[in-house]
Amino acid sequence: MNPLRERRRVALQVLYQLDNGGLPDDARTLLESIRDSVDTADLGEDTIQEGIALARDAWHRREDADAAIEPLSPEWPMRRQPVIDRNLLRLAWFEMTVAGTPPKVVISESVDLAREFSTDQSPSFINGVLDQLFNNQKTSSTSDQ
Repeated sequence: MNPLRERRRVALQVLYQLDNGGLPDDARTLLESIRDSVDTADLGEDTIQEGIALARDAWHRREDADAAIEPLSPEWPMRRQPVIDRNLLRLAWFEMTVAGTPPKVVISESVDLAREFSTDQSPSFINGVLDQLFNNQKTSSTSDQ
């Protein structure tokens, strides 16, 4: 399977654990806990480490992500969203705005992960919110020029 997709899958599972307060603070215990709670079978060590790093970076920027996403889904504030959806949006926001991953790739991967891990309505919800985010970014980058 695609190592970038696997990295995102690990990152999403770690974010889920972080959002539920289920991971310890110290690095060694954190890694052991992740290995116990995240499906890392058949993954290379680099993929696991990159997924953890991606999750950590996205988690540290979650307040910025939430502030950007909340206005795009007023009928579903972040606190009311399923944990998976909330963290998929945070991860996607981070990748699109901070990491510089092409938005169309991020949107496609996020929708696929929503299909795999979340509710039947989640893929269309994730797609709609991220499409708005992408269009807002295009509009703001055009007006900056």
